[in-house]
Amino acid sequence: MTSAAPEPPPNTPPSWQHCGHDATSANPVGCRGIHVPGHTACLAHLADTDRDAYLNDLAPGADIDHRGTPFTEDLQHRLLNALHDPTTSQAHIGTARFDEAIFTGIAWFDGAIFTGTAWFDGAIFTGTAWFDRATFTGDAQFTKATFNSNSQFSEATFSSDTRFDRATFTSSACFRATTFTSETRFHSATFTGSARFNWATFTGDTWFGGATFTGNAQFSDAIFTGDTWFDWVTFTGNAQFTDATFTGDARFDRARFETASDLGPLVCGGKMVLDGAVFDQPVTVEMAAREVSCARTRWASTATLHLRYAEMDLRDAVLEYPVLVAARPDPFPSSYFDIPLSEAVLSGREPGVRLMSVGGVDAAHLALHTIDLSMCRFAGAIHLDQLRVDGWCTFATTPTNQGGRLPWRWSRRNTLPEEHHWRVRTARRPARAHGWNTPPRDAPELPPAAVASLYRQLRKSLEDGKNEPDAADFYYGECEMRRHDTTRPQGERALLTAYWALSGYGLRATRALVWLGAAMAATVALMVLWGLPVDDPKPTTTGRQAAVGQQVTLTTDTPDPVNPTGPLSERGTSERFEKALRVVVNSVVFRSSGQDLTTIGTYTEMISRLAEPVLLGLAVLAVRSRVKR
Repeated sequence: MTSAAPEPPPNTPPSWQHCGHDATSANPVGCRGIHVPGHTACLAHLADTDRDAYLNDLAPGADIDHRGTPFTEDLQHRLLNALHDPTTSQAHIGTARFDEAIFTGIAWFDGAIFTGTAWFDGAIFTGTAWFDRATFTGDAQFTKATFNSNSQFSEATFSSDTRFDRATFTSSACFRATTFTSETRFHSATFTGSARFNWATFTGDTWFGGATFTGNAQFSDAIFTGDTWFDWVTFTGNAQFTDATFTGDARFDRARFETASDLGPLVCGGKMVLDGAVFDQPVTVEMAAREVSCARTRWASTATLHLRYAEMDLRDAVLEYPVLVAARPDPFPSSYFDIPLSEAVLSGREPGVRLMSVGGVDAAHLALHTIDLSMCRFAGAIHLDQLRVDGWCTFATTPTNQGGRLPWRWSRRNTLPEEHHWRVRTARRPARAHGWNTPPRDAPELPPAAVASLYRQLRKSLEDGKNEPDAADFYYGECEMRRHDTTRPQGERALLTAYWALSGYGLRATRALVWLGAAMAATVALMVLWGLPVDDPKPTTTGRQAAVGQQVTLTTDTPDPVNPTGPLSERGTSERFEKALRVVVNSVVFRSSGQDLTTIGTYTEMISRLAEPVLLGLAVLAVRSRVKR
């Protein structure tokens, strides 16, 4: 009993009629092949004479409609021979409808030319599908196509939109040196075997979003001119992007690399997005890119990132094992030639690497080497005291001048962006914010106490790395934020203010020496004008003899110093200046000069012996902080 033909798919035009033939047990519910015009059966089930007549009427470039038709190797061979173009020695097909067609055995489309839209939606290829050097001038539709054996598209040319959405490649899929000129989609495609896209060129936007690569995914030397999406892709095997070039953005959002040991070296002229991606095994990432975003990326094993040109974002990344981010000074070498990998898409940019944020990161496993940290926001990160900062890492600095009319400048020191943002937000006058970096819109407003905590943790990190000079700068920043913290006791803030004014928290030798010089000059002036007596008192011996022959009693005493009198201008003699200078120099080193002084001079010397050695000690401490190893 013959089974009834199945219902046509939704939205099927009235002319789509299945032949319903039940010639084989492999198709018990009826053939879904579309009627050949003028007949009631598909090409596979026509009588021999009718099939011969149909094929003889075909000419190169003809439109054909064989949806749902089961093709044997012989039938497909006869169809392509009928469309053979003697001028090109290849089959020439106009619009081709092979939706849901079944190709048993080898499907030979090698070198075929499709000048109209080529429809292979839902087609099934049970044997090898040969499309090497095929040319698709119109759209190429392979949505939900199934390739049960090898699929060969090497050196094929797709000149218009190409769709392989939800296609299944059970065995090897080869797109070596294939050219995709327009928009290309492999969305949610499944590659069970190896997928080879080596030397392929994607001129338009390309989507591999949601695809699954069970075998090796090879994109070595591939060129992506438009934006490229690999979001939600799972790479079970190796993901090889060696020497690949992305002119636009490349997105690997939430991609999973289960066994990949390396990613790159590659070049991206736009933004390389690895947000939410997962790396399960130890991996080396090598890329030259304008931006690299690793927000919420999970590094489930050790990782080494060698970068060039990039502005990198590590917000909320999860580091389960040590991760090194390092700037590579030289271009990456090409894998196949003894020449550097071309970085033409990044020409005109500085090759250094700038880290933009580590907010939300556990920095205990993070190591940075030769990275620009001048714009890096550390707020929200934990264990910053365990962050490793090696090589030549640079930080933001204070402005070169105050701005406005005042002829003074900020003392130069390394700073954090969070302090820049705080100073801009709290500046009472625009001139006070001059030179400080303006906070971006998403930057949180941190109180001075929070900024001080960041400085304290990073100072500990630098000290552990034996970077004492930069650690001293961060100590300065910590004290600055504590001094401006209104939640601290007034006494503590006053003490910090004095410490800052006198010596820059024991880190500004020049400031301490200036104060020392000023103190010494003031002390010398006081001594010259009021501290030294008119003359050094001379001991006087007095005695009295009561009678001849009796013992004489003598008393030696030094009279009190006589305060100078007369005009002040007459007191500044060179002799008095030399005596005053000797008194002051001795007081700096806690020594007494032995000089007779007036009452004012005595108290002046006592004060100078207390204050001036402290200023000298602060200057020595500041010098020590800069030369300490």
